[in-house]
Amino acid sequence: RCHHCGHESSIPAQCPGCGSADLRPLGKGTERIEDDLREAVPGAAIERMDRDTVRGRGAHERLLRRFDRGEIDILVGTQMLSKGHHFPHLSLVGVVNADQGLFGTDFRSAERLAQSIIQVAGRAGRADRPGEVLIQTAFRDHPFWATLIEGGYRQVAADALAEREATRWPPFTRLALLRSAAHRHADALAFLEIARDLVAPRCGSELRVLGPVDAPMARKAGRYRAQLLLQSGDRASLHEALRELRPLLEQEPSARRVRWSIDVDPIELF
Repeated sequence: RCHHCGHESSIPAQCPGCGSADLRPLGKGTERIEDDLREAVPGAAIERMDRDTVRGRGAHERLLRRFDRGEIDILVGTQMLSKGHHFPHLSLVGVVNADQGLFGTDFRSAERLAQSIIQVAGRAGRADRPGEVLIQTAFRDHPFWATLIEGGYRQVAADALAEREATRWPPFTRLALLRSAAHRHADALAFLEIARDLVAPRCGSELRVLGPVDAPMARKAGRYRAQLLLQSGDRASLHEALRELRPLLEQEPSARRVRWSIDVDPIELF
């Protein structure tokens, strides 16, 4: 069951493309990690903390209190565990599949991975107990790891800034993301193509338009999603283009078939 679009289906007995019955699960979600741990550490009190297990009111807090009291030996969870919690008895943290952040689609992915690892490392070894952090990666020779381990977050940030200055990404340019979502894929893209054509006469050395393309998560909650990115080295030029573009889009007949928004300085490019 997809948490994003709600689609449900049974596991097929064979591949619908080639007909092979040799199907194997890939990846390690929280449920599969929990199952593996129960097999590897029999007798340990293991609990899982994710969207499925903390749905009810107060479930999140009750689980954390049990962990804090020592009633849970191993707590498996998503990134929600890494932020804002104090676990005085925690001595070991494992980061599973760190490569998902290392090779993310957003230009900030490596920066955010470094932030997450620093945060989760801070959960281990509180009080007088020494802490240990284990990171799973298939690319141990990637320069990111040497930078983070030897230079810390300060060096990761310095390298990221130098790369963004060379490639003209924020904070050295400004972004605006025009998003659209529609029940039909063609409608989502067509609306953004109109927006691109409207803003094209303003494009020059200070403003460029990228797209439209499908969003990294191309379908969510029954709607197809697409996006158009505006990039400018001058904030005033970007805002002026948006001031002219918005009323034109509001009057556009095809806008009635889509949900659209303009996100200035977007935090996420999804």
